[in-house]
Amino acid sequence: MTIRLFHSPASPYVRKVMIAAHERGVIDQIELLASAAGPVKRDMNIVRHNSTGKVPCALTKDDTPVFDSRVICQLIDHMGAPGASLYGDTASRIRILTLEALGDAILDACLLCRYEDVMRPAELRWEDWYAGQMAKVDSGLDDLEGYWFDDLTGPFHAGAIAAASVLGYLDFRFPDKDWRATHPKLKDWFAKVSKRDSVIATMPSG
Repeated sequence: MTIRLFHSPASPYVRKVMIAAHERGVIDQIELLASAAGPVKRDMNIVRHNSTGKVPCALTKDDTPVFDSRVICQLIDHMGAPGASLYGDTASRIRILTLEALGDAILDACLLCRYEDVMRPAELRWEDWYAGQMAKVDSGLDDLEGYWFDDLTGPFHAGAIAAASVLGYLDFRFPDKDWRATHPKLKDWFAKVSKRDSVIATMPSG
């Protein structure tokens, strides 16, 4: 099975999908499609398939659209060889899915901060809004450092991929945010997973 993927090399959600594809050994079954998706000006090539106009958006052989990143990651998981699922067994699946959802929620808040900082005209920026979104990032990181950390230390599953994408995006777009100083366990964990081939191959750019 081959899928086509509208992507952006800077999108942390796209990175999740690409890491998953590397981990499941199906990266050669993904054809990358260029996109010009943005929060203001939408890419109508994507909108034709996904009315939100967001990336990532995958297309199967018959042009059936698959989105968002959590759904595409599950599709990719099924494309890989049996017996090595990124979503664990029945007992662990819900926790992995919830951890993945937490990672995406942190990324959502990161993106809102990014848009507020670089897209909104300076005279219209709302400091309380930015602070409120960044508070979600901080509490999410605290949760990864605390309640969810044991779930990160096992197999590199979909939840761990989401967490790695969060930390990579913070380094990429918020280099002045020293999350490592207050999250030493995440710091050590991310240093370790950053050596994985899948994480190295998907470093963001742009």
